[in-house]
Amino acid sequence: MKKKLIALAVAGATLAPLAAMAQTSNPVTLYGRAFATFEIVKADGGNLAPLGTRNRVTDQSSFLGVRGTEDLGGGLKAFFQLETGFRLDSNNSTFANRNSGVGLQGDFGSVLLGRWDTPFKTATIAIDTFGDLTVGGITAVTNDRGNFDRREQNVVQYWSPNLSGFQARASYATNEGKTATVNPSSLSFSATYTQGPFYAGYAVERHRDQWKAYQDAAGNSPAVPGAREKGQAIFGSFTIGPVKLGAMTQFYLKENPLNGNAGRKNGSTAQMYNATYTLGKNQFIFQHQRAKDGTFLTVGTAARPADAKSYQNVFAYQYNFSRRTFALAQYTEVKNNTNGRADIAGDRLGVGPDQDPKGFSFGIRHLF
Repeated sequence: MKKKLIALAVAGATLAPLAAMAQTSNPVTLYGRAFATFEIVKADGGNLAPLGTRNRVTDQSSFLGVRGTEDLGGGLKAFFQLETGFRLDSNNSTFANRNSGVGLQGDFGSVLLGRWDTPFKTATIAIDTFGDLTVGGITAVTNDRGNFDRREQNVVQYWSPNLSGFQARASYATNEGKTATVNPSSLSFSATYTQGPFYAGYAVERHRDQWKAYQDAAGNSPAVPGAREKGQAIFGSFTIGPVKLGAMTQFYLKENPLNGNAGRKNGSTAQMYNATYTLGKNQFIFQHQRAKDGTFLTVGTAARPADAKSYQNVFAYQYNFSRRTFALAQYTEVKNNTNGRADIAGDRLGVGPDQDPKGFSFGIRHLF
C-alpha cells in the first residue's frame, strides 16, 4: 500500500506542472446545471380516454460542460465547447448531446463548426420566462410546438461582433442526409438589439425536405421530397422598475407537393406574452401562449379543415436563493379546440385532439 501511495504522489508531482501550464496557455472552464421538477400532470376532454393524474420527477435539461480558449495572437482566438446532458431522474443520457463545437473568434465575429442551437431558437427562447424549460415553456404552444426549437447537427454558424447592442447570427445545417429523393438542410438567421433593459429582434428559419406526413408500409415516417417549412418571429422585452414585460408574434408557412387532400399549404400563427414582477428575492410570473394553425388546400377538392387552436396560461412563483440557485412553483393549463393538439412542454403527455393537459410543478435549479 505504501509503495502505491508513493507512486501516486510521484505521478501527481510530475503531471501537476504540465496541467497548470496547459491551463495557463489554454484556459478551460468546467460548468453546468442541475435542475429537476416534481410534477402532478393529467389531460382530459375530447373524445379520447383521459390521461389520468400521475406524479413524476422530470429532469429539466441538466448538463455538464467544458469550454476553453487559446489566444492565437493578432486579436484571434480559438475556442471549443463540449456539453453533455445528464438526466437527474434517469440514466439514459447521450454523451455530448448539447451545444458542442470548435471555432475561431476575432474582430470579424465568431465562426464555429459542430452541433448548436439555431439562431431562431436562441433568440426566441430569450423571451420565454422559463428559458425553454419546465411544463410552461415555449414549446408547449409556440415555436411550432418545438419544431422550430432546434439544436442542429452538422452545423456551421457565424456570429457577428456586438455593435452598440446590435448582433446577427446565421446558421447552416448541411445536407449530409441527402439521398436520391430528398435533400434535407436548414438555414436560420437572427438579428437582435440589446441595450440596458431593452431587448428586441427578428428571426427566420427555413427547413427543406424535412416535413413528414405519413407512415410507409414499414411504419416509418420518411421526409416528403420537395417539402418546405419557413418560420418568422418578431419579439421584444422591456424592464421598468420591478416589472419585466415580454411579447412575441410568429408566423409559419409549410408547403408540400403531395397529391390529393394531403397536398396542403399550412399557415400558422402564434403569440406569447408574459410579465414578471420582482420583489426582493421573490418573483411572480404570468405567461400566456396561443396558436392557430390555419390549413388551406393547394391541390384536391376537399373542404378546408377547421383551424386548430390552442392556448396556454402559466402562473408561477420563483424564489431566488442566490444568482445560481432558485426554487420554482408553477401551475399550467393548455386548452385545445376540436383540432388542437398542443401539449405541455418538457416531457409531453401525448395528448390527442381536443384534450386539455394541465399540471402543477415544483423544482429546484442550481448552476455551477
